[in-house]
Amino acid sequence: MKWIYLLASIAFEVLGTTAMKMASQGGKNAMIWNVTVWVAYIICFGLLQYAMKYFELGTVYAIWSGVGISILAVIGYFVFEDSFSALKIGSIALIIVGIIGLNMSGAH
Repeated sequence: MKWIYLLASIAFEVLGTTAMKMASQGGKNAMIWNVTVWVAYIICFGLLQYAMKYFELGTVYAIWSGVGISILAVIGYFVFEDSFSALKIGSIALIIVGIIGLNMSGAH
């Protein structure tokens, strides 16, 4: 169950951040995107609080932020035409290696 809380929290964090980008672009749906940001982050942090009951603080936050950053970088590239370089790809790979390392370290 702890992984469900954490993964759902990450999903809502990704939704909230993507909605924030959409809201920043204005347009007729900006208000809907603004509301989505607030709702997604409220749910995100509620779920993260539950996940923190089962993981060490540093581990849960590293996984939450690292996975979120990685997913958002991919969304940025495909949806918002953000640039991608070898350095960005390598940096994201290092984040993922760090997350794997934290999980293998025996942290629970």
